[in-house]
Amino acid sequence: MIKVGIVGSAGYTGGELIRLLVFHPEVKIIFAHSNSNAGNPVSQVHTDLFGVTDLKFSETLSKDIDVLFLCVGHGDAIKFIDNNADYFKDSSFRIIDLSQDFRLVEKNKTYNSAVNTQDFVYGLAELQREKIKKAKYIANPGCFATCIQLGLYPLASKGLIKDEVHISGITGSTGAGQGLSATSHFSWRNNNFSIYKAFTHQHLKEITQSLKQLQPALDKALNFIPFRGDFTRGIYATLYTTFDGTLEEAYKIYEEYYAGHPFTHISKVNPDLKQVVNTNNTIIYLEKHDNKLLIVSMNDNLLKGASGQAVQNMNLMFGLEETTGLKLKAAAF
Repeated sequence: MIKVGIVGSAGYTGGELIRLLVFHPEVKIIFAHSNSNAGNPVSQVHTDLFGVTDLKFSETLSKDIDVLFLCVGHGDAIKFIDNNADYFKDSSFRIIDLSQDFRLVEKNKTYNSAVNTQDFVYGLAELQREKIKKAKYIANPGCFATCIQLGLYPLASKGLIKDEVHISGITGSTGAGQGLSATSHFSWRNNNFSIYKAFTHQHLKEITQSLKQLQPALDKALNFIPFRGDFTRGIYATLYTTFDGTLEEAYKIYEEYYAGHPFTHISKVNPDLKQVVNTNNTIIYLEKHDNKLLIVSMNDNLLKGASGQAVQNMNLMFGLEETTGLKLKAAAF
């Protein structure tokens, strides 16, 4: 059995991780750390787990684990490691970090940390599955980044991003995390729609970094406009760019690239967001309009965009079948 510890287990991604791992056939959760909820049943915070697990939040950290999931906020993972340097010093357990703290290679060179931050591998299996299998530390990709990159990898792999890419992406309210804010409050979010971080979203840096692994000479702009949607979970992204080939040729490129990747599916029928909610799947759909290729990419921001992908990475790191514990079904309604 893989012995697991979770830090930041009271948040959305921590809760999703617990929900997945309590049913994972090869996992035992050793602790779910939370300072603010220590001693309380996990099901008091994650009420969907009532009657499912008797696990309680812990304020202590055990080294008797095989892997530690860091489900803390952006900027907090590196602080947690540095503030608990004795815990991480000479540790043998692996780390899967769900924050953005270790995703950028150049940034990792500047950290003075209790772990070797340069050892973090970017954890998107559709890009570098073999590296993930050998990694000790994983930087789990961002939710928007996952959705957008999967929409572009096949083109980049053939050097076919020859023009600017225009991207619109809509995310559910859980993408903002569990902390209450003016734009996540129900009264504001319900029946509402808004733009944020136009052209400046933080995930653009990791998207560009990864695309250049496939198309090193890439120098075209990624014009990304993110939107807040009035739904709870899921990401729906539309991308378009110049493409000289036919629609059939585009589908062939995408189908060949994702052959053997169990969670990325190419559809020839226009899909809808509910097909991926509560799953670890990404669905991609293509259309050709004159010289433009339209790419639709969608996933669940809390699963393939966060906790599900983290479990997928854990499976690869420990030599398990990639889909173990992740054969989830979307709700019909």
